[in-house]
Amino acid sequence: MHSAFLYLHSQEMEFRRWQLALAAVPAPPFGESARSEFLRQRFLALGLHGVHIDELGNVFGQIHPESVPPVLAVSAHIDTVFPADTPLTFHQEGNRLYGPGISDNASGVVALLAIAAAIRHSGIRPAGNVVFIGNVGEEGEGNLRGMRHIFSDGRWSAALHRLLVIDGAGTDTYVDQALGSKRFEITFRGPGGHSWSDFGAPNPILFLCHALARFGETAVPESPRTTFNVGVMRGGTSVNSIPETASARVDLRSASKEELDKLEAKLRSAVSESHQESLQHFQNGADGIGVEIANIGDRPAAQLRPDARILQVIRAVDAHLGIHALPRLASTDANIPLSLGREAITIGAGGDGGGAHTLREWFDCLHRDLGLKRILLALLALTGVSE
Repeated sequence: MHSAFLYLHSQEMEFRRWQLALAAVPAPPFGESARSEFLRQRFLALGLHGVHIDELGNVFGQIHPESVPPVLAVSAHIDTVFPADTPLTFHQEGNRLYGPGISDNASGVVALLAIAAAIRHSGIRPAGNVVFIGNVGEEGEGNLRGMRHIFSDGRWSAALHRLLVIDGAGTDTYVDQALGSKRFEITFRGPGGHSWSDFGAPNPILFLCHALARFGETAVPESPRTTFNVGVMRGGTSVNSIPETASARVDLRSASKEELDKLEAKLRSAVSESHQESLQHFQNGADGIGVEIANIGDRPAAQLRPDARILQVIRAVDAHLGIHALPRLASTDANIPLSLGREAITIGAGGDGGGAHTLREWFDCLHRDLGLKRILLALLALTGVSE
C-alpha cells in the first residue's frame, strides 16, 4: 500500500499529461466513439483483461481474467456536454488545467487509469475482481444511456452488485441519494399562415405560453425539494408569420419519486387544459390544432440504504484519511443501480474544479493524490486483498 500511495503521489505530472491528452479527444453527446477507442488503448497498455468496447461505446477492462466474476465496478463517464464543433484547446497555469471537460469528467477518467496503474505497479492483488468502466451518455440528453445499457445486459447485471462512480473533482462529498428528474418536450401545432391575411388563425406559440404560464403557478414542496424549469423554447419562422409549431423543453426534479410523479401529472394537466380551451375557442373553422408531450429524459430517484456496506466503507476510509465529507443529493450514473436496489455511491477524483460545462472549466491538480488514495482504499476494502 505504501508503494501504491507513493506511486499516486509521484506520478502527478504523468496524470496531467494523460488528462490533457484525454480531454483533447472529442466526446460530444452521442459521439463518444473516438474517446472510447482512446480509453480502450489505455486499458490495454495497463495490462487489464477482457478489454473491449460494447455496442453503445462503453469501455471495459478487468483486473483479473474474465474467468473471475467481477464483483465491483469502478466507473467514470467519458462524454461531455460540448457539441462536436467545440474548439478543444487547453492550457496550464501552475497547478491548474483549463479547458472544456477538463474536470467533468476527464479527471474522473484519469482516476480510473491512475488506480489501475497503481495496482499494477505495487503488485497489490484484489481478492475479488474489479471492472473499470468508461461509460457513455451521462450528460444531458444522454439520459444515463450508457449505464442503463450496462445494467440491462444480463451478464453485467448479474455480476455487478456494487458500483463506485468517479465524477468530477474533490474529496469533500459523497453522493448517496439519487436526484430524480423527468424531461419533456411539449409541442403545439396549428395550420400556420400570414400575420395579416390569416389573422385570427390559431397561434401555437400563444397556446404553448398559456400552458406554461398555467403550469408555472404550480406549488412545489420545499421538503422533499422539488423543482421545475422551462429551459428551451422554439417556434416560428418570421415575425410576420403565424407559426405552424411551437415547442418547449421542461425539466422536473425531485428527491422523491412520488413528488416527481405528481409534478408530471400537473404538467400534463396544464397542457391538456390549454389544449382543450384552444379547441373550444377555434371550433368554428379552425382545425389541425394538436399537442404532443414527448418524454426526452427520465432519471429515477433512489437512495442508498443507511446500512449499505459501500457507505460504511467510504465513511471509514474518510475517517482514516482525515477527510470530512458530507452526503449529497445529485443526479449521476449511480441513479441506475440505486433504482435497481444495488449499492452505488459517487465520489470525486481529488483535486478541485470549477466552471463545469463552460469553456472556462478548470481542474486544480493540488492534492489529487488524496482523492486517488480514497478511491484505492475503498476499492480494496470492498474486494478484499489476496495475501
